[in-house]
Amino acid sequence: MKRLKYSNVVVIVLTELFTLHFSLFTSCTQDSYEKGEGEYSLMRGDFAEAHTNAAKEVDYITTDDGDILPLKERKTAKWVMTADTTYRCMLYYNKVNDGQGRQMADLISIGQVPCPRIIPLSEFDKDLKTDPVKFESIWMSRTGKYVNLSLQLMVGATDDTTAVHQLSFVTDTLMVHPDSRRTLHVLLHHDQNNVPEYYTTQSYVSLLVDSIPADSVRFQVNTYGGPIIKTLPLRR
Repeated sequence: MKRLKYSNVVVIVLTELFTLHFSLFTSCTQDSYEKGEGEYSLMRGDFAEAHTNAAKEVDYITTDDGDILPLKERKTAKWVMTADTTYRCMLYYNKVNDGQGRQMADLISIGQVPCPRIIPLSEFDKDLKTDPVKFESIWMSRTGKYVNLSLQLMVGATDDTTAVHQLSFVTDTLMVHPDSRRTLHVLLHHDQNNVPEYYTTQSYVSLLVDSIPADSVRFQVNTYGGPIIKTLPLRR
């Protein structure tokens, strides 16, 4: 792949490769909802930050709408390994009242969402691959803290334990415009890595806006229908 060239280009070192096990990061759906006040009747699905206490339990969440909600019951998960920190996650829950006028989250399910940084092409130590994905959408959280992407990956059962999707966000250009505004050009590295392509599974990725040294970000993603480019202005 040719490196893009522009005047006033600055390449900034930012980040890491991650592997995506589709069994860990797929979204949950509820096809049939109970009527009335059943467990799923008022269920919400939100991106959030999950805070862990000293016992490595999730004790409250901060949603992308900016709501801070304590959990009705503290929860833990295999991927929660650090105390007193926050994890990026996707969760399903009901908003309930604690009887004293305070809202809480009655958690139904929670899954970790990868939140990688961005790697400069000059530091990327693998062959850049653009195996196709199905692109759904890109949007910014209402708080302006995250850029979220929704992708669909082709997956299938296999006995090969090394067959896992590998994805990374790689930058080759930081373009400085005449008005001094900057656009970071980002490519999606995707290695299918011997994962069978039998059916699709939805996966989410978040990028921390504060780690992006630009006023906008331009994503290039290779899909089964060809490459697509999406540019998103950032706000802080």
